[in-house]
Amino acid sequence: MQAQKLNIRIIIKIIGIILIIEGLFMLSCLPVSWYFKSTDFRALLISGIITLVPGIIIILFTQNINQKEASKKDGYLIVVLTWLTMSIFGTLPFLLSGSIINFTDAFFETISGFSTTGASILTNIEVIPKGVLFWRSLTQWIGGMGIIVFTVALLPLFGFGGMNLLQAEAPGITKDKIHPRVAATARRLWSIYFTFTILEIILLMLGDMNWYEAVCHAFTTMSTGGFSPKNSCIADYSPYIQYIIIIFMICGSTSFPLVYFFIKRQFIKVFKNEEFLFYISVIILSSLFIAIGLYTYSNLDIEKSIRNALFQVTSIISTTGFVNTDYMQWPSFLWFFLFLLMFLGGMTGSTSGGLKMMRHLLLFKNVRNQFAKLIHPNAVVNIKFCDKTVNRDVITNILSLFMIYMVAFAIGVLILVTFNLPLPDSCGSVITCMDGIGPGLGSTGAVGNYAHLHPVSKWTLSTLMLLGRLEFLSVIIIFSPHFWKK
Repeated sequence: MQAQKLNIRIIIKIIGIILIIEGLFMLSCLPVSWYFKSTDFRALLISGIITLVPGIIIILFTQNINQKEASKKDGYLIVVLTWLTMSIFGTLPFLLSGSIINFTDAFFETISGFSTTGASILTNIEVIPKGVLFWRSLTQWIGGMGIIVFTVALLPLFGFGGMNLLQAEAPGITKDKIHPRVAATARRLWSIYFTFTILEIILLMLGDMNWYEAVCHAFTTMSTGGFSPKNSCIADYSPYIQYIIIIFMICGSTSFPLVYFFIKRQFIKVFKNEEFLFYISVIILSSLFIAIGLYTYSNLDIEKSIRNALFQVTSIISTTGFVNTDYMQWPSFLWFFLFLLMFLGGMTGSTSGGLKMMRHLLLFKNVRNQFAKLIHPNAVVNIKFCDKTVNRDVITNILSLFMIYMVAFAIGVLILVTFNLPLPDSCGSVITCMDGIGPGLGSTGAVGNYAHLHPVSKWTLSTLMLLGRLEFLSVIIIFSPHFWKK
């Protein structure tokens, strides 16, 4: 069978649609800038226009495309080009406002936003104009559910379907479809996402957080992104606000189809889901371990030990990256334990990054089955997930991804060490950018940032953010010679 041919015109048209969407999002920051009388109004306006115009021109010149669906091959290329295009244009508000003065840093901050990583080169966040800071938070909210998921919801207006785009950007998000039509699924996912964001804003404002900070934090909590408009992140807020953020970090990192089933009161689907039970168990047990360690080896009372442990464990596992304390001041075995948690990730079909809990659970089951086969060589031992037999190809794919993941980790650490970042700091920086967490270890830890890194290190981490957000394979596949064969 002949390989699919790339449809360049449909690829260009969808990129045009996405540029229009991004430009409109930029312009939506203007009321915030106007309200605070910020110095960035002109920069945001020009950025929005520069982003909108190419998109409009592309749409005008590609009106006569009759194809209804991008192919799977088109989908992979569209997704990679979309994230690169959005990140390049997304630097404009930072550069034109003077908030960030060089392209390397601006790209790092922007890809960190769209990939919901939360790693930052900003050393004093609170001096950044309010409109640009709002755009910074908005990039994470857009990237959380995925700009492609948002676009798929709108594609029927342009005469397209979007299943292959959705699968290329978020392979796990369509596992439990909540509607037979993919565009309707995308719209429902975004409606859940939007509703939970509004709910969090209300609850944060009830805790005496002002509307601006509430909106920014809700954007970056539901997206499991972790950008904060405050230098101290969450540390200076009340216990009430910290507990609210814990709840919504868990919501953001829980499979959205599962959240939908919960809203529809299909509780059996939720509480019999193995990945969900595994995810919650890991959070509870890890938090308990750290809370005991904090209470034993520090001067914290029981409530604060539990709160700090639960907050940081949830923040790391959900890949949000908020901090409410400097965990590098904890006993070394506790922050090293947090480092190990950075390799986990949230649930499939959520806004979180990382390898995801389902993959870890299936790997554990595979190891258990290998031991069983050593004892009973002739036995046929199947791996089951939620009472369904898992195809061996799925396990092979997970093992392949894990191998790629660890090779990328090793290469990333080697590059950062080469450019004079200490080994612990390099390990923390690489894993936290691959998994979309944000704060790492040492100088890039809870109270640090990435401003001091060498430009080569910043571009390395930016690349890892994109690879991690698209789970490696969607990016790597376009570099395969077979991808470009006709």
